This record gives sequence, C-alpha cells and structure tokens, in this order.
Amino acid sequence: MRTRTYLDWNATAPLRAEARTAMAAAMDIVGNPSSVHAEGRAAKAMIEAARVEVAEAFGADGADIVFTSGATEAAALALAGRGLRCAAIEHDAVTSWCQADVPVAPDGLVRVDDAAATALQLANPETGVMQDLPEGLAATDATQAFGKVPVAFNWLGAGMAMISAHKLGGPKGMGALVLRQGLSVAPRILGGGQEMGRRSGTENVIGIAGFGAAAKAAAQDMAIGVWQEVAELRDLLEAAVADAAPGTIFAGQGARRLPNTSCIVTPGWKGETQVMQMDLAGFAISAGSACSSGKVKPSRVLQAMGFDERTSASAIRVSLGPQTTKDEVLRFADAWAAAHGKFRAKAA
Repeated sequence: MRTRTYLDWNATAPLRAEARTAMAAAMDIVGNPSSVHAEGRAAKAMIEAARVEVAEAFGADGADIVFTSGATEAAALALAGRGLRCAAIEHDAVTSWCQADVPVAPDGLVRVDDAAATALQLANPETGVMQDLPEGLAATDATQAFGKVPVAFNWLGAGMAMISAHKLGGPKGMGALVLRQGLSVAPRILGGGQEMGRRSGTENVIGIAGFGAAAKAAAQDMAIGVWQEVAELRDLLEAAVADAAPGTIFAGQGARRLPNTSCIVTPGWKGETQVMQMDLAGFAISAGSACSSGKVKPSRVLQAMGFDERTSASAIRVSLGPQTTKDEVLRFADAWAAAHGKFRAKAA
C-alpha cells in the first residue's frame, strides 16, 4: 500500500492529541452549561476555561471571545449589515458580506485607504501572503495566521477578528469571533441568549474544549520555534521545484508569507490536474483554483494579483505543518518534477 503524505495543512490541520484528550473529557460532562446545578456549572466552567485558553493564545486578554460554528459563521456575525469594503483576495465568507473592490498589488499586498470601513485578512490561504493591518481596521480574518505566526489581537489594531479551530489542530465546526470590549454586533441566531447574547443555542462544549486545548498547544509550538523549521522546509521545497522547472512561479514570494505555504504556478498545467496526479502519487495538496459543479474556475486571488485567466487556473497550493519531514518534502518535489516533465513533453 502506498504511503500517504499530507501537505494540505491550510485546508485543515490534523487533530492535536491535546484537543482529542480535552474533547474526550468533555464528553463525560453531563450538564447543560445554562443549568444552575452542579452538572451545569461543570460544563460552564469547561467553556470558560477554554475561552481563557483561546484568548491567551490569541493575545486577546480583555476582548470578548464569542464561540461559533466556525470562522464562516463568525464572519457573518461580524460583517452582516455593516457595508464594509474588502479586496477580492478575501475568503468567500468575507466577500459575501463586503464590497470587494479594494485594489491588490502584484505581490498580493493590499493598501487600505479607509480602515474603519474595511475588512482585511491577516494572511491569504492560497498564497500565504501576510498583510500589515492598519490601525482602526474594522475586521480581520485571522484564520490562517492564528497558530502559525505570533499574533496578538490586542496589537493588531482591528475591532474584530475571525478565527477557526481546525486550522490549528482543533476540531472542525468550531470557531470564534473576537471583539474589542464594548464593540457590539447584532446576533444572527436568536434564542436563549448564550455567548453574551450574541450567539444563541446550547454551546458545543466538546468542540469548545478541543478548541481551547488546541490553541494552547499551538501557542506553545510557536514559543519553541516549530514554525521556523517549517519555513526552512517550505524554502527547500521551492528551491527543489525551481531547480526542476526554472520557469515556475511562486505567487507572493516577494512578500512576507506564512511559513508553511507555497503557491506553485505553472501556466497551462491545470491546477486540479496536478492535484489528481499528486494524489495518485500519494500526496494530498490543493488546487489554487476553485471548482464548482465540475467546472474549473481560475483563482480569483491570483486574478486580483494581476495573473491572467489561464495562469490563474494553473496553480497548486502546498501547505506544510510541524509533522512534515524533509524526506516528505523532497519526495514530493521529485514526484512533482516527474509529472512536470510529462506535462512539458506532451505540450511540446
């Protein structure tokens, strides 16, 4: 049986052992967090302990942490009805609520003219390009950055931030909206008034416990320099790919990027074709372009950066993690180079 190598950490990170342990313990908590008896108080205490863990890991002491079903729900809670602007490089969860007309430079950086009326991501999921957030920014999607680079919400200068558990080794279907104290949002789910009246419904105690444990473990990883080692592997990967195919483009390479992300562009070689070929070779990666109903669409992130339609449909994203090894990186580079050689031969 072929050994599988997971190189799609930006899509989701493997569940951390710490999160698994915390979730198992939460399964034994019987009570409803809104109940006043001992069992209910135990469930509530677990939620509040996790809230502290997330706040400390995100540098958000004093801010309000509103637990949601994920960053997508957090974005809807934060952005609906505000009439904010954003750039086309944002995740669909953000562009769905904002006017996506803020210009993007060829290196993937965004210049914001009116911070108070703008949402701007901290890091792009496709290219890894990181933004310098202006003071007074209305909101930021910190989903990809949180857990990979040192981030302190209290230093970012944004009023709101969206984060997700499964990007840093927590459970899927769990996220949070982080709010500067005193900032209000209109609840989109009404009912019992949980989460300080901002998100009703009985809390996902198991998911919240896993989120808190994963956030704490992620902060510890950053403190010991784990992601610097990942950055070295990413650079090794890009050097090996460039050596095998000198004309290869690495989108956003000239800007500050996440330590683990490489967007590899080969004009004319469709991204999803590469994904399938690498999958057959035993490697899990993502395409830089999105698919809808079987029809390939060029990456709007790359198009916003100035790439033409053909080139924007020819990207893959390789995203590494702390468990990725040098051998895995080099084996992927060899497999990709072999497939690239066949593509070139067929195109000649």
